[in-house]
Amino acid sequence: MPTDIPIGREAQTLPGVELLWSGRVPDHIADVLAQRNTLDSDETTRLAAFVRDADRDSYAVAHVMLRRLLGERLGQAPEAVTLSREPCAHCGGPHGRPVVPGSPVHFSLSHTSGLVMIALATAPVGIDVEGVPDDPAIVADVATQLHPKERAHLAALLMEDRAVAFARCWTRKEALLKATGVGLNEGLALTYVGAGPQPAVNADWLLADLPADPGYTAALAVRRTPPAPASQ
Repeated sequence: MPTDIPIGREAQTLPGVELLWSGRVPDHIADVLAQRNTLDSDETTRLAAFVRDADRDSYAVAHVMLRRLLGERLGQAPEAVTLSREPCAHCGGPHGRPVVPGSPVHFSLSHTSGLVMIALATAPVGIDVEGVPDDPAIVADVATQLHPKERAHLAALLMEDRAVAFARCWTRKEALLKATGVGLNEGLALTYVGAGPQPAVNADWLLADLPADPGYTAALAVRRTPPAPASQ
């Protein structure tokens, strides 16, 4: 059965977040491949298209486990869960946030280099996990696309600290862009999430860093619930 990720005190009190799950692909791949018939036709086609075994296995674990978690939450068999996409908040195309049509449950998943993370919530949510890059040239190149304040923060760090700070910033940013439904279609310089030890404060979205294996960073964004109107 799926198990919750061990999460810190801050993540345990994230309003609206119902479940966080994290798993290492090698720990789950044998069980998942035995149940890949739970995937729908689109997922099955995508799974078969992967060239690299590692990419295929990560995708399989992420999507089979997502279906298990959603099935448990909704009281449905995993294969009976219908997945769709909202219109993109940026261009209106059919590639916005993934949803279960008609369900109050929001979800997000992320997988990279053998690690998978999934979030279920009662409000729009985004989750991201990334490996810390080991090539300074990649950090230097992509950092030029970030918010000016984030670029300045990274430039002021020692080289040995820059890769972790960059990955921390990137996971926060991608989690937020997933939650809003625009993804990487939006310019990375438009939204400020911060590259320091704590995420930037956002009036509409709560950002939190999540525990991850050494060499990885992870973050989650969930829409803040508006306060209830004061009684008259």
